[in-house]
Amino acid sequence: WNSRAVVPPISMASTFKQDAPGEHRGFEYSRSGNPTRNCFEACVAALEGAKHGLATASGLSATMLLTHLLKTGEHVLCVDDVYGGTNRYFSKVVATQMGIEITFVDASDLSKLKDGIKPNTKMVWIETPTNPLLKLVDIQGAAKIVHQHEGVFLVVDNTFMSSYFQRPLSLGADVVMHSVTKYMNGHSDTVMGVICTNNDDICNRLRFLQNAIGPVPSPFDCYLANRGLKTLHLRMRQHQVNATAVARFLEKNPRVERVIYPGLESYPQHELAKKQMTGFGGMVTFFIKGDLENAKQFFKSSKLFTLAESLGGFESLTELPAIMTHASVPKEQREVLGISDTLIRLSVGLEDTEDLIEDLDQALKNAVPESLL
Repeated sequence: WNSRAVVPPISMASTFKQDAPGEHRGFEYSRSGNPTRNCFEACVAALEGAKHGLATASGLSATMLLTHLLKTGEHVLCVDDVYGGTNRYFSKVVATQMGIEITFVDASDLSKLKDGIKPNTKMVWIETPTNPLLKLVDIQGAAKIVHQHEGVFLVVDNTFMSSYFQRPLSLGADVVMHSVTKYMNGHSDTVMGVICTNNDDICNRLRFLQNAIGPVPSPFDCYLANRGLKTLHLRMRQHQVNATAVARFLEKNPRVERVIYPGLESYPQHELAKKQMTGFGGMVTFFIKGDLENAKQFFKSSKLFTLAESLGGFESLTELPAIMTHASVPKEQREVLGISDTLIRLSVGLEDTEDLIEDLDQALKNAVPESLL
């Protein structure tokens, strides 16, 4: 922009004046390109160490664009413990309506990922940490396996870690995507996605699809997300401080069956977490003692953790994946994964650390009676 304003302006124009027919100054129609969106895309690309960034209207629209790189008869290999919306899209749209084969595997075991690749595999999709069980996938190891097969590309959903704590492209991934709605924006006030890559061919194909299909965010959403990025480093540090304190408290609490958090020494993949991440994030998963009724009472009793879907905002959120974010995952699949009625997911926010722990303490005491200890 030419005004030299320290804040990138919001360009709300849907169309742009041309000097002559077919002669424009970089912009012609806001679906095809917008100055505010371009600014956001360039910023995220820089954070991910990527040459290219493409913003989308949601995280799932980013998933859709990437899947449109494939043709009927080809195959997607996806991590089994994956965001419920991704599972639903792959299982109930891509597999049933696009003729693309989908397989889910426990990619935290690289031997299973290796065995899952078929002659028609074109895209390998991983989340790390996974949602909601926080399992890790060795990105570097997965990339080495994937790249032994010509024409197969590796996508990493980096939503849980953000660009601040993990940079998958530097570990060998071909594409990284985010639900910007979560940590990258960080304020629970916009729905967006983004894709980053260093691969020129993938970028060119995605640019075409971004324009041809049209799932682009509004300029105002791009402005909000761009503003959120300015405090990403500060927010992620405090998310981690609070999440670590919460996880340690829960680990010692007699009303809790088990705690999952990559920053705990008891976490099975703690060494891998230290190797490929620069921090452990703000997501904590735990199993409450008792049954579904005890879990529901916990939600009713909590005062600081809001019962709501989504994550990564400044406010602390809690949810029951089996009934909320992962309700679309078939029950038998949830049981195999271990997503039970007592699994509670916390998105630990930026409130005072002691206040959060005090709230969890009183909520657990209200939810789990002494008879269950």
